[in-house]
Amino acid sequence: MSKHDESHHPIPRMKSEDRRELILQAATDVFGQYGYYGATTDQIARAAGVSQPYVVRMFGTKEKLFIEVIERALQFILVSFRAVIAESRADLQSRLGSAYVELLRQRGLLLSLMHSFVLGGDPVIGPRAREGFLEVYQFLRDEAGLAPAEAQSFLEGGMLLNTLVGLRMSEEFDSSTAANELLCTALPQKLDVLLEFGKQQASA
Repeated sequence: MSKHDESHHPIPRMKSEDRRELILQAATDVFGQYGYYGATTDQIARAAGVSQPYVVRMFGTKEKLFIEVIERALQFILVSFRAVIAESRADLQSRLGSAYVELLRQRGLLLSLMHSFVLGGDPVIGPRAREGFLEVYQFLRDEAGLAPAEAQSFLEGGMLLNTLVGLRMSEEFDSSTAANELLCTALPQKLDVLLEFGKQQASA
């Protein structure tokens, strides 16, 4: 087939649910980078390779799209955690922590959630963000079987990771002794994942 023929070869149409997932992936990344107020549906549409009117037609408002991004992120977390428990309950808290760090590979997922956590005063986003945070806490208590203090400690570790990622602290890893020490202490087993993600952030 010639190059001319290839350019006119019909491209299979993407299913609506696949295009929806593509937009949610793009929205997760864009909201993660710019936050709820900084991101626009036009940025998300360009990142997804679709038109801005299409995004609005599929999701309605930016607020509704952000809520769906939060829902999707929470599902990723819980599915990941349940897979850890199904595999084994040995060294459970540490393995759940490793699974949480691995979610950095889902671009923007943890940061989009972090942005939702600072919108507690928003009448729509705030209640869903609180509900989602409590869903994770209840999972740790009921399904993972952690004591209240253990669940609190786990959540503290997660928030520290989110903060380090949001601050792009990995950019100081080689130049700051304090940053190097903090990162090595906070992520002794998964530092490579954070540093890899940091390079992606810097090049984005």
